[in-house]
Amino acid sequence: MLAWLRDLNARERRTMLACWGGWTLDGFDGQLYSYVVPTIIALWGMSAGAAGTIGTVTLLTSSFGGWLAGALADRYGRVRILQLAILWYSVFTFLCAFAQNFEQLFILRALHGLGFGGEWATGAVLIGEVIRDRYRGRGVGFVQTGAAFGPGFAALAYAGLYAVLPEATAWRALFAIGLVPGLLVLWIRRNIDESEAFEARRRERPRAGAAHIFSAFRRPYLWVTVKVSLMVTGAQGGVWAVQFWMPTYLRTVRHLSASNTGLYVAVQMLGALIGFLLGAYLSDAIGRKWTFMISAVATVAMVLVFMFVPVGDTGLLLLGIPLSVAILMKFAPMGPFMTELYPTALRGTGQGFCYNAGRAVGSFFMTIIGFAVQIMPLGAAIALFCTLASALMIVMLLLLPETRGRNIADADTALGAGGP
Repeated sequence: MLAWLRDLNARERRTMLACWGGWTLDGFDGQLYSYVVPTIIALWGMSAGAAGTIGTVTLLTSSFGGWLAGALADRYGRVRILQLAILWYSVFTFLCAFAQNFEQLFILRALHGLGFGGEWATGAVLIGEVIRDRYRGRGVGFVQTGAAFGPGFAALAYAGLYAVLPEATAWRALFAIGLVPGLLVLWIRRNIDESEAFEARRRERPRAGAAHIFSAFRRPYLWVTVKVSLMVTGAQGGVWAVQFWMPTYLRTVRHLSASNTGLYVAVQMLGALIGFLLGAYLSDAIGRKWTFMISAVATVAMVLVFMFVPVGDTGLLLLGIPLSVAILMKFAPMGPFMTELYPTALRGTGQGFCYNAGRAVGSFFMTIIGFAVQIMPLGAAIALFCTLASALMIVMLLLLPETRGRNIADADTALGAGGP
C-alpha cells in the first residue's frame, strides 16, 4: 500500500512533508479550544451557546482567511502565503492564553481563524499541483492525515496538562504551546520550492489584480463554486457537530474525567487516521464522488449508533474508532477534487473560497447545537444536525462531476473551452 511513496521524487516528498506538517499543526491549534470549553464555561459562567459562538466565529473568519489566502497564493505564490498562514495562526493561538473574558477570547479566536483557513487553502493547492496526477488522491490524502495527528496531539497535551496543573491554569498553558507550529516556517523557507504549474502560469500572464478574488464567481465557474461550497458545508457541518461537542458530551453526559475524555478523543483520532488513509485510497480506486457518498451515509449510521445504542465506557471507546473513520474519510478527496475542478489561474481562490466558506457555514451547526440543548439532550442534538448536514452533502454531490484521473492541465483547457 505504500509502494507509491517510493515512486515519488524528492521534491514531491518534501512538499508532502511540509504540507503534512502544516495540516498537523493547524489541526493541533484548531482543536485546542474544544478542550477548554467545559473549563471556561465553569470559570467565566458562559452559556453553551456563547461557547459555541466563539467556535463559530473562528470558522467564519477562516472562510475569509482561506478565500483571501487563496487569492494571494494565485498572485504571490503558494509557498510564500503558506508560511504566512502558519505563522499567523500560531501567534494568535498563543495570545489566547492571556484572554481574561469572553470578549477577548472571541476576538483572538476570530483573528486565529484567518490563518487557520489560509493554511488549508494554500497547502491543498501546493500539494495538488506538485504531486503527479496518478498519485494525487493518495498524496493529498496522506497529507490530510495531519488533521488526525494534530487533534490527537492536542488531546494528549490536554490530558497531560490537566493532569499536572490546576484546571484554571491548564487551559492557558494549552493555548500557550500553540506557538510551536511557527517553527515549521523556518524549515519550509529552506526546503520547499514553488510549484511548476504556478511558475509556468506566472510566466505566461501578469499577476492578477485585486478583482481576482472574485474570479471563481464568474462564468463558467459560478455554479461549480456554489455547488462545491454547499457540498463542503454539509461535510464540515457534520464533522463540527460531532468533534466540537464530543469532549463536552463525554464529560457532561457520560461523566468522564478530563483525563479520560482526552484519552477517548485521542483514540477517536486513531479512527480519523484510518479514515483519511482509507479515503485517500478509495478516491483513487473508485473515484472522488463515491468516496464522498460512502462517507456521508456511514457518518449518519455511526452517529446514530454512537449516541443511541446503550454501551458501557469500553464499548463507547471502541465505537469512537469507526465513528471517526466514517466522518473523516470524506476529507481525503476534498483537495484533489477541487484541484481538478479549477484551472491554475484561479485554483487558489476557488479552493480557498469553497473549502472555507463551507467550513464557515458548517460551523453554525456548532452554535445551533449549543442552543438546541435547551430543548433536547446533547446526544440527540448532535445526531439530528449531523444527519441534516450529511443529507445536504449528498444532494450537492448528485449535481457535481467526477474528476478522478483528470490532468490538472485539462482544467486550464476547460477554462478556454467553456468550463467543466
